[in-house]
Amino acid sequence: MSYNTLDFDLDSDTNIAKITLNRPDAANSLNLEMAEELAQVANTCDTDPAVRAVIITGAGKMFCAGGDVQSFGDAGDGLGILGKNITSALHTAISRFSRMRAPLIVAVNGTAAGAGFSIALSGDIVLCASNAKFTMAYTGIGAAPDGSSSYFLPRIVGHRRAMELMLTNRLLSAEEAVEWGIVNRAIPPEELLEAADTLAVQLASGPTNSFGEVKKLLHMSSDNSLETQMEAESRAISSML
Repeated sequence: MSYNTLDFDLDSDTNIAKITLNRPDAANSLNLEMAEELAQVANTCDTDPAVRAVIITGAGKMFCAGGDVQSFGDAGDGLGILGKNITSALHTAISRFSRMRAPLIVAVNGTAAGAGFSIALSGDIVLCASNAKFTMAYTGIGAAPDGSSSYFLPRIVGHRRAMELMLTNRLLSAEEAVEWGIVNRAIPPEELLEAADTLAVQLASGPTNSFGEVKKLLHMSSDNSLETQMEAESRAISSML
């Protein structure tokens, strides 16, 4: 199946799915069509047993500049409905990526702002180019966070830092993003996709069902008591034996 706003490829030899946000002339900003297409490929990755690792990256110099502000302006009185439609599709995509068995690698090739930052936060493993930048950006246009950022960001960096990033739109360098735990590794730009591919090959050859249980356990751990979490662990490991 072909898409207008992104490229999707599933390599039958490696079982790696690669998603490239492909609106470089619009800084890979998220419009309704991209959000809906992202939800479609997320559903594919979640349901196709051939998918054993997934990479998300961006075409051109930017990863994703966030929401397509031009389309917001064009919506006029329909902006509220447009916002709900975009977030519904984006949130479906992120939920599927988070719940699927296959690990999600996000390779941030340039600036990740707004929803782009949110997508990066939702990755299981996040790599970035050493010249990448990160900013929440939402309050800069008088908006509120979406795309899972209010869930993942405080869990990753803590409440105080999350509040600072969301209120001030502070611009984080790749080095700072690594220090804050937002990114696993910063890599020279010319080596980023090769590093993501190498990691994806390693993960795709691993125990996909076990990876799925790891993701599930970690996602629930923040909300569970010790005993509830240990019971979930017991059930998970027993199901693997």
